[in-house]
Amino acid sequence: MEVSGKVKVVSAEIQVSATFRKRELVVTTDEQYPQHIMIEFTQDKSDLLNNVSVGDAVKVSINLGGREWVNPQGETKYFNSIRGWRVEKLQSEAPAAQQMPPMPAAEAFAPATNFKEEEHDDLPF
Repeated sequence: MEVSGKVKVVSAEIQVSATFRKRELVVTTDEQYPQHIMIEFTQDKSDLLNNVSVGDAVKVSINLGGREWVNPQGETKYFNSIRGWRVEKLQSEAPAAQQMPPMPAAEAFAPATNFKEEEHDDLPF
């Protein structure tokens, strides 16, 4: 799966334990009702965020995960996670539009001097 949008937050690396590290990325989608999606990058994948900055347009490849947990009172709870495994920077559309050459002005047609309405034309409309 993929999530596209603008980077809102890039967290610093968090060393959870001696052998586990993670970073979080928040992407704001570009739609009628923008969503702020928090994506977790763990272990060596956290290095993928070194070249990402707030405001960058990105496409992030993700995996969804879910797990079950039974608390001490015997209640079962469910948790979801969104894990990133690739980040691609997207080109913004504005520079591409600026690179296109300007469109030449259309030349005006001279008015017809010998037009007679009663003459038959063979156009079907």
